Amino acid sequence: MRRAAKNCPMCENGIRLINYKDEKTLGRFVTEQGKILARRMTGMCARHQRQLGTAVKRARYLALLPYVRRYAD
Repeated sequence: MRRAAKNCPMCENGIRLINYKDEKTLGRFVTEQGKILARRMTGMCARHQRQLGTAVKRARYLALLPYVRRYAD
């Protein structure tokens, strides 16, 4: 069984470059543990997925995004 292909949310909105300063957008593509979601989960194209990874890593380095959102007890 094959699933329908997802469309890239960034391409649909006409976003060419993902900005690392946009915490709200980046937060949608990061799990609660702080991991970057895979393309299979987000439906992003390869270009935007690469930009997302770079933007999240830059935002983490500048402390705009946390490396880990919460600790497990």
